[in-house]
Amino acid sequence: MYEKILVPLDGSELAECVLPHVRAIAAASGTGQVVLLRVVEPLPAGTPPAVDFEVVQKAGVKAAEGYLARIKAQLSKEGLNVEAKVLTGRPAETIIDFAQGNKVDLIAIATHGRSGIRRWVFGSVADRLVRSSSVPVLLIRPKGFESGI
Repeated sequence: MYEKILVPLDGSELAECVLPHVRAIAAASGTGQVVLLRVVEPLPAGTPPAVDFEVVQKAGVKAAEGYLARIKAQLSKEGLNVEAKVLTGRPAETIIDFAQGNKVDLIAIATHGRSGIRRWVFGSVADRLVRSSSVPVLLIRPKGFESGI
C-alpha cells in the first residue's frame, strides 16, 4: 500500500520518535523505499550583511547531510531501502512539493505538540502538512506528550 514513505526530520530527538512507526509500517506493507528529508531554511532577510549567506547555508546543508547519513545507516542495517535528501526552503511547502513531485504515498512526521501562542509564534509544519498535502499524513506524538489545550 505504501511504496514510498517520506519522513521529514528536523534534527531533533523528538522528530526521530516517528522512526519506530515507519519501521513497522515499512515491514508490514512491504514498502519499497523510505525517504528521509531534512529541509534547511534559508537565512532570514534581516540577517546582518557581515554574515556570508553562502558559507552559512553550505554549513547547514553539510550538517543536515551528516545527520541524515547517520539515520540512513541505522535504517539500512535493518534492511530498509533508504534514500536521504536535503533541500533548502520553507519546510512545509518544500515537504509538500517534494511529496507531490516524487510519488510519495505517505508522509510520516512527529508533531511537537505546540498549542496556543507558541503554535502561533513558531508555526506548525505538521499542521500545515495536514491542511495542505494531497498525500496522506501520519502524525506521531512523542511519548509523554500532553496537550496544551
